[in-house]
Amino acid sequence: MTVRVAVLMGGWSPEREVSLVTGKACAQGLREAGFEVREVEVTRDLPALVAALTPRPDVVFNGLHGKFGEDGCVQGVLEFLGLRYTHSGVLASAVAMDKPMAKHIFAASGLRCPEGVVVRRAVLASGDPMPRPYVVKPTDQGSSVGVQIVRNGDNAVPADGNWPYGDEVLVERFIPGRELTVAILGDRALGVTELRSRNRFYDYEAKYTDGVTDHILPAEIPQPVYDEALRASQVAYRAIGCSGLARCDFRYDDSAGDPSGLYLLEINTQPGMTPLSLAPEQARWIGLSFPQLMAWMVENARCPS
Repeated sequence: MTVRVAVLMGGWSPEREVSLVTGKACAQGLREAGFEVREVEVTRDLPALVAALTPRPDVVFNGLHGKFGEDGCVQGVLEFLGLRYTHSGVLASAVAMDKPMAKHIFAASGLRCPEGVVVRRAVLASGDPMPRPYVVKPTDQGSSVGVQIVRNGDNAVPADGNWPYGDEVLVERFIPGRELTVAILGDRALGVTELRSRNRFYDYEAKYTDGVTDHILPAEIPQPVYDEALRASQVAYRAIGCSGLARCDFRYDDSAGDPSGLYLLEINTQPGMTPLSLAPEQARWIGLSFPQLMAWMVENARCPS
């Protein structure tokens, strides 16, 4: 019997457009893998979402990004409806999306993260909360949405009046060096990719615009650093309680030349699945085609608690 899969996409977060691309790509990959696919564009209309999931699919493929889609909210809805779904559950999704909370858990697990502090925007506007350079980011967004690097000589006030991401801001010490990422599939760390962006840093545009960022896989870094990135990703995945596919992002200060320069930034429980996305690229690198990756995720979908 053909397995019926409903693919959720869209939503209303700043990552809506990326989610639509992710959802379309995943729907196509699922069809190529032999599944019967229903595409569901999600809005704020909860009754409409419930209606769109009738008749009940065998599995819900969660292609949403950002708030509601990867912060435990839609996962709670699917749990309430008793539907199997891909990626992480309610608790892991909520904790991973709350960057300060995730950092506490990583630190308790012995992982090195950049030193940081949560401040109110008014405090940030009154002066630097730590020596420059530092990074300013929303406490609960993904895809580098809202991320700013404040360097020596910069005059602009970070998180100014146009900041739509809440009154609290996460400020972290800027780690010079390289951008690394590791995809984890069912607790297996797939590889380490270095991201070399032509922008000032690996921002939203660099992630989703073709030709802006070079992906170096495997990353050209010392083997002990490579191995530590794999290990730290698995530790973070287990510490948060993830399942399915996830991705860990790192900064590597290569001036040290050893793992002491490796810093975990965050874990993403709903990594992008666009044509430029990193997790599918790493899956292909280990010999797993995109349809095969889709099939694995459906076959290993979570059952309701």
